[in-house]
Amino acid sequence: MFNLETHMTEISGMSQQGPKMLIVDDDPSIVRLLANRCTRMGFEVETAANGIQALLKAKRSKPDILVIDVNMPEVDGLSVCAHLLDPARRALDVIVVTGNRDAETLERCEGFGARYARKGPHFWTSLTSALAEIFPGREGKIRESATQPSAAEVRARPRVLLVDDDPEVGMFLASRLRKHGVDALLAPDAAQGYRMACREEPSVIVSDYFMPNGDAHYLLSRLRDTPATANIPFIVLSGVHFDELTEQNLLRGIFGHPGAAYVFKKSLDNSELFEALQKFCSFSLPSPFAANNSATERVSDTRGSGL
Repeated sequence: MFNLETHMTEISGMSQQGPKMLIVDDDPSIVRLLANRCTRMGFEVETAANGIQALLKAKRSKPDILVIDVNMPEVDGLSVCAHLLDPARRALDVIVVTGNRDAETLERCEGFGARYARKGPHFWTSLTSALAEIFPGREGKIRESATQPSAAEVRARPRVLLVDDDPEVGMFLASRLRKHGVDALLAPDAAQGYRMACREEPSVIVSDYFMPNGDAHYLLSRLRDTPATANIPFIVLSGVHFDELTEQNLLRGIFGHPGAAYVFKKSLDNSELFEALQKFCSFSLPSPFAANNSATERVSDTRGSGL
């Protein structure tokens, strides 16, 4: 039997629910920052780490708004937008976020009818303005979040932490990464690597295996036992081949979180390492580099998202 009081209660509950938001970025620290701030704004937030996850989650949850990075592994953000903004599909508001502001990206955003927020020092201001414009009825709560203690800056460039007691190896990799638009941080051992990971929240960690003050497995265990670093993708570089038990221990999950995503043999040629890094933090990798640097020996890898 129809019950008016129950019906009105259900309607009231629905009206109190915030719009559904899907946040998509391959950098776990950025996803966490966005999710925390937008939840305080009153949105029901779901997250995805790449374009494929975004397509699957959007199909299931049917979000009201999509906040998505452009440069991501496998399927980029604009390709996701092209699929989800098909006129035959349910209407969806989109805010595209990226560290770049090239003319082609802006033109494609305008073609989709999407708004644009650039990563960097003014990101939160532009995101807040875009959300207030899309949801004018919620503007007060959205603007109120801007008066709260400011969130950490959303980085314009991916950040990789290199942990190695050999300074020459660290400097060599850091130099190559910086040439491809990646901010590289250096730590000389596992203890300092752990402290820097907690403070800087890098997009990916690349660690030597044998180091003072703890090996890579020790570092990985500490990271996985710390909420802020529990899901940061972790790649191991080794100067020697591992026995099967050591290798499996590195790849095995820890405390319900992923183990090492890849284990590579150290080499002067790092094309496979850079290709692996692209799966977690997209950056420009010119084809001549990939073509002329193909000798890195991979010990083993797992192809999970690591998030």
